[in-house]
Amino acid sequence: MTAEERQRAIVGAARRDGSVEVTELAGRLGVAKETVRRDLRVLEAHGLLRRTHGGAYPVESAGFETTLALRATRHVPEKRRIAAAAAELTAEAETVFIDEGFTPQLIAEALPRDRPLTVVTASLAVAGALATVKGFTVLLLGGRVRGGTLATVDHWTSTMLSGFVIDLVFIGANGISREHGLTTPDPAVCEVKRQAVLAARRRVFVGIHTKFGASSFCRFADIADLDVIVTSTSLSAAEAHRYSQQGPHVIRV
Repeated sequence: MTAEERQRAIVGAARRDGSVEVTELAGRLGVAKETVRRDLRVLEAHGLLRRTHGGAYPVESAGFETTLALRATRHVPEKRRIAAAAAELTAEAETVFIDEGFTPQLIAEALPRDRPLTVVTASLAVAGALATVKGFTVLLLGGRVRGGTLATVDHWTSTMLSGFVIDLVFIGANGISREHGLTTPDPAVCEVKRQAVLAARRRVFVGIHTKFGASSFCRFADIADLDVIVTSTSLSAAEAHRYSQQGPHVIRV
């Protein structure tokens, strides 16, 4: 197996399983751990993987995006903490937008139920979770449903959003960086997120530490567009401070 074939196999495994480990890859490929580590460095330099302690996970791009089912298996305790902290920011908002994705779905489950609330979403999962909550009005945006994330996109969705003024938007991204802002692989998804940001009075980004420093194909917002960032303590305090210098308040939980 050549280095190119080995690296292609590593990327394929990471995309299939959600992550890879150095020790497991070395055994599967029949090479030394240092060879795998070198391959991971190359793949990270090419923007295909991001290394972690002992392994790596795939970077989402225009040609690859993880499914909602896979996202529901990774970093779940962190995502629940982030969602709970984000839900507390609802305050006196009467209308909220909840983005597609697993962490936004957890936010939906954590929303306070003690007062009326209008929820706008492109996520079928979010709409289903909140449709029967007493006092909630749920508006599901129409459009083409994406099979991997069960969310609506295309011009129907963004056109509906463009007619709203929403008190609070909970927005996610496939990558967030100080250089490139908030990004996502799919142009159709990008347009929906962009319209949500434009419609909002307050904008809250929610995402785990692995999102930071990553960038994808389409940019829909700058860091300065955000009012609050909610993430986990796995993002260092120093890095959180760097993001806060561009405008948003950063909450680490």
